[in-house]
Amino acid sequence: MDKPIFLVGFMGSGKTTWGKKIANALQLPFVDLDHEIVESIGMSIPEYFKAHGEDNFRKLEQEYLQKQSGRIAVISTGGGTPCFFDNMEWINNNGLSLYLYHTSKSLWSRLSQSDVNKRPVLKGLSGDELFDFIDIKLKEREPYYNQAHIKFEQIHTPLEEIIALIKNNDTN
Repeated sequence: MDKPIFLVGFMGSGKTTWGKKIANALQLPFVDLDHEIVESIGMSIPEYFKAHGEDNFRKLEQEYLQKQSGRIAVISTGGGTPCFFDNMEWINNNGLSLYLYHTSKSLWSRLSQSDVNKRPVLKGLSGDELFDFIDIKLKEREPYYNQAHIKFEQIHTPLEEIIALIKNNDTN
C-alpha cells in the first residue's frame, strides 16, 4: 500500500474500530482524524463546536485531512468530513476510500446505545427524533459516501474480505 486508506461513513458506523482492525491486518499505523484534532486544539469537538461553531470546525477538519497527504496509514475520518468543501474528491485523489455502509435503522440502533451527548449534532436527541435525524442526515451524506472506491456493509463483511478488497483495489 503506497497511499493512505481513508474510512468514511456516518457517525457510529465503526470507522475507528474497523480502522484499527484494518491497520493491524495491513501492519500500518492507525490515525483517528477527530482524535488528532482534539489533541491539537486541546478541547473536545463538542466544546469547539460550542465556542467556534460548525463552520470553523469544518475548516479545521479540512486542514487536518489535507495534512494526511502522503501519509501511509489507515485514517478514520469524522462522519461529516467527506461532505464539506471538496473533501471527498480530495480523499479519492489522495488515497483509497472505504465507505462503511449501514442502514438508518442499524445506525439508530448503534447510536441509541452510545452517549449521544458526545456527538454535537445528536445532543438531546433520542427515540424517534434520533431516528428521523439519522435518516435525514444519512440521505444528505450518502451521495458523498457513495463516491468511495470501496463500499462494504461492515456487519456482514469479514475482515479478510475487506483486506482482499483493499489489496485488489491497490493494484488498479
